[in-house]
Amino acid sequence: MDRLHPALTVRLYTDKKCFGPGVAMLLRRVRTLRSLRAAAMDMDMAYSKAWSILRTAERELDMKLVRSTVGGRGGGGAALTGEGQRMLDAFDAFEAELKETAARLFPQYFQEFISPEEDHAC
Repeated sequence: MDRLHPALTVRLYTDKKCFGPGVAMLLRRVRTLRSLRAAAMDMDMAYSKAWSILRTAERELDMKLVRSTVGGRGGGGAALTGEGQRMLDAFDAFEAELKETAARLFPQYFQEFISPEEDHAC
């Protein structure tokens, strides 16, 4: 069998999907690039799509994730709010622990389908 392995993704829901890998990636890039527009461009995403994803997440979570400043002489920018940073940290930690647990449990359930030299990283 060719490299059988688990591939987990975490998505958080209220009534709708509100936070997952895409939102997390967008927030990481906003944190690094200090701009929603730059973050969207870095992800090959339309700026309007980035705003839509962000607004949906903020509405569903009932919290502000990003604080924006409008352009001008010094230019605009964006930064994660305290809640946004804590949400991203919690998401990343939760996802990492789930993947570690899945990697540990995978051989227990699928040993007969995997060869001994296979890596079981998620």
